[in-house]
Amino acid sequence: MTIDTRARPSATVATTPRSRRRTAAPWWFLIPALLLFAFVVLVPSARGVYYAFTNWDGLDPHFSLVGLRNFADLAGDPTARQAVWHTILIAVAITIIQNGIGLLLALGVNSMIKTRNFLRVLLFAPAVVTPIVTAYLWRNLLSPDGAINSLLGAVGLKSWQQDWLGNPHLALWMIVLVIVWQFAGYSMVIFLAGLQSIPREIYEAAAIDGTGSVRRFWSIVRPLLAPAITINLMLSIIGGIKLFDQVYALTGGGPGHATDTISTLIYKNAFTLGEFGYSIAMAVVLTVIVALASGAQYAALSRNERAAS
Repeated sequence: MTIDTRARPSATVATTPRSRRRTAAPWWFLIPALLLFAFVVLVPSARGVYYAFTNWDGLDPHFSLVGLRNFADLAGDPTARQAVWHTILIAVAITIIQNGIGLLLALGVNSMIKTRNFLRVLLFAPAVVTPIVTAYLWRNLLSPDGAINSLLGAVGLKSWQQDWLGNPHLALWMIVLVIVWQFAGYSMVIFLAGLQSIPREIYEAAAIDGTGSVRRFWSIVRPLLAPAITINLMLSIIGGIKLFDQVYALTGGGPGHATDTISTLIYKNAFTLGEFGYSIAMAVVLTVIVALASGAQYAALSRNERAAS
């Protein structure tokens, strides 16, 4: 038998100018969307950063550049430093408490109890209510003559009655309570989706091996839940840092500045004091904080997710 040793033509087809044009053609369809994105997002953002270096009051078309003075004033402002601390505290508290409760709820409704479908709907329901509506509802409940104090008085706990939102030592934690109450069900749904993607055979094999529930969760369920954990933690920390609606509706940043966050100070300085340049400098700082926090968290969680897999 004779073996044909002649060189065969390469399987790679030569790229012609016409084929290159055909491949590049779909990129032209991106141009309208990119132009719209630049017009709506990029250009206003760049112009906003420019205003952060001016003394613009938001109305007068005549303003001047002040360099880094707004940022220097921001660094020396004790109210702003306090607002940064409140923002970090709220974001961390929400991230830990909301996701902890959400995970416990997900584990509960993932069991085979008969009412699991009803409980899922009930626990998720607060997340679909507008945050500002939820905040006003809780403001009425937590007022001095609201339902919470009335209930405490009815059960003989009058000594526990408080001005929950007027007490500077409690107001910040009441805001955390409201947000966790509303969005723990949202975290639950994401965790539940992760739990339901785990094959039932894994649970059965672990049960046959005699693995306890705690060990089963830590060694089997937790690594497989890594994507859901990453998503929930990212959403919680970013949402907590940018928080505005609930804080402003519940306390307006008060009493005093006890619950002010960066977002509420941005609003007050821009629309109450007319210091738009200063408020935009705050917004730039907030953007940097969100970018750094989310980037660092994503890198750490992605590394843990890869290690778990």
